[in-house]
Amino acid sequence: MTQTDKHDLSPAVTMLMAIACGAMVANLYYAQTLIEQIGPDIGLSAGLAGAIVTLTQLGYGLGLAFIVPLSDLVENKRLILISTAGAVLGSLGIALARGPEMFLAAALMTGVCSVGVQVLVPLAAKLSSQARQGRTIGLVMSGLLTGIMLARPVASFVAGLAGWRAMFFVSAGITALVGIALLTMLPARRPDSTLRYRALLASSVELLRLYPVLRLRAAYQALLFIAFNMFWTAAPIVLTQRFGLGPNGIALFALAGAGGALIAPVAGWLADRGLARRATFGGLMLLTLSFLGSDMVVAAGSVIAFAVSAVLIDAAVQLNQISGQRIIFGLDASAGGRINAAYMTIVFLFGATGSVIGSASVAAGGWALTSLIGAAFGGVGLVLFLVFDRPSRANRPG
Repeated sequence: MTQTDKHDLSPAVTMLMAIACGAMVANLYYAQTLIEQIGPDIGLSAGLAGAIVTLTQLGYGLGLAFIVPLSDLVENKRLILISTAGAVLGSLGIALARGPEMFLAAALMTGVCSVGVQVLVPLAAKLSSQARQGRTIGLVMSGLLTGIMLARPVASFVAGLAGWRAMFFVSAGITALVGIALLTMLPARRPDSTLRYRALLASSVELLRLYPVLRLRAAYQALLFIAFNMFWTAAPIVLTQRFGLGPNGIALFALAGAGGALIAPVAGWLADRGLARRATFGGLMLLTLSFLGSDMVVAAGSVIAFAVSAVLIDAAVQLNQISGQRIIFGLDASAGGRINAAYMTIVFLFGATGSVIGSASVAAGGWALTSLIGAAFGGVGLVLFLVFDRPSRANRPG
């Protein structure tokens, strides 16, 4: 354990880690609103244009499974800086691509290397004092969610001003500046694990088997992340068809929805006071009720109330994520990277289906069907919580 493990993170370093998380995770989402511009320009048919987003997301999934566990074996700062440099090169490759092969290869590389964010989160927890760990995770995660929420509107604005390639040049520049700041300010942490890489990967699966609470927390967040992706896939369609908004209006709606990130410090504060389970219950209930309420406000034709629903849904996801990570990072101090890899791989793989469900549900039954399905995911989470989440049972190995 390094000397830095014994001290709390400074506010400046915590803020830098939050900004870095937002900047890196945004790389996964810039292309989602630009597919119609990118596809024809690089020679991708309409049927294959979806691969633009799919490969980036697939790369991120591969990075979660095969790179994030290395944070329990390799010096964390070095691993983060290598990932950041790879994300810069990937973004430049996307911006400079003239054909589909180079573009898709660069998109895959960007996705793989953007997992540096999932090394930063457990590192922040590890370097934080026990008394402030929840608040630290909350602040860092608020940066991550803000990056997700701002990526789409920022991409729309930048592409509207200077074309889609400009967005990826800007992304490369921002990520490079973040990397320089991390090189200068981020504390080093060298893990003390002696496991070989293959054993390290197997250990991630074993941790899921060993800790019921890890399985439960991954299940809760996977359900909420499915609902989250459903909402943000279907909402732009509803905003266009029901409310008549154009691209700029949808971008402003997404900016308003990013207000849900403000709940992150509150969630961390609750977790630090032993109220993580209550925060989890509150998040599951809030998401369920917000989806049900969103059906009524859309039917009533209130775009402002619909934006409030977006804020509440995002806040619900944050409440559960931060309270859950506060708990799982306390399971095994030497296995934070593997625990986070196991947790986030499940959340990401299942959560990615939300986009498909969202587009299919709004096409089949409008927002009324989408809102019911979203509420159902929250309801399933509530049932799991009430039936299985008992501290005496969930938190002990077995």
